[in-house]
Amino acid sequence: MLELAVDDLGPLRSPVMLVGLTGLFDIGGAATTAVDRMAPADRAVTIGEIDPDPFYDFTQERPQVELDESDIRVIRWPQNRFDVVRGQGDRDLVVLVGVEPHLAWRTYAQCILQVAGTLRCEAVVTVGSAAEAVPHTRTPLVTGSTTDAGLARSLGIGQPSYQGVTGMLGVLLTALGEVGLPSISLRVGIPHYLMGTEHPQAVAALQAHLAHVLGVPVPDDDGELAEEIAQARVLHDEMVANDAQLSMYVRMLEADYDRRAEAAIPTADDLGAQFEKFLDDNRDE
Repeated sequence: MLELAVDDLGPLRSPVMLVGLTGLFDIGGAATTAVDRMAPADRAVTIGEIDPDPFYDFTQERPQVELDESDIRVIRWPQNRFDVVRGQGDRDLVVLVGVEPHLAWRTYAQCILQVAGTLRCEAVVTVGSAAEAVPHTRTPLVTGSTTDAGLARSLGIGQPSYQGVTGMLGVLLTALGEVGLPSISLRVGIPHYLMGTEHPQAVAALQAHLAHVLGVPVPDDDGELAEEIAQARVLHDEMVANDAQLSMYVRMLEADYDRRAEAAIPTADDLGAQFEKFLDDNRDE
């Protein structure tokens, strides 16, 4: 189920695994877009993938038929690909971008743990985006949590207290805790009244926190993301302005946001410095 080719990879520098999955916790595609941007194609080396066949109901996640460059018909199956990105700040990244599976979640999680163990990853960072009661007119809040009590104290973030249905990331974080591999979950809120649109501002917020936590540079896109943010803001403003009740609701969300914004998570700078200190203190010299 797991194909991994690392014989010629060589040692990695303080590697951390970054995980983003399309599915329940990828509203607006913000999470997987942020992860994709942290692993630019010109710097990523694919080292493995998870066979999709045991993990999906293909009546729900249907494969795509396409014509390749030679006009030959090929089937594109749901992909779960592991890439290595070197030379990102002071560490190398192991990146998984995939599709949340429908079946055999524990086995899927074990595939991820095997890769993390084989490559001696020091920690795993997962990202998600969820529909929340937040206004589109404010900077999206990024909240963080960890199942590791020591890491929670070091970073000044909480341990998960949610009880109820979960997704693959919830299963993965529990499995990581059971084997003692530190993990952090970062989640950005998406305005629930605009779930059907893209949210580049949320991508930028996740990207900024990831860059600081991982100690890697923010991807350079020559202002492309800033332009997308401006265009999305115009579209979202128009959608709200055309609905009087929605406009009133957004003003209520803005007032609530302004009251609680400061307590959501440590600043990105502080979070990154504290995470690096935690890894240094626990690193086997």
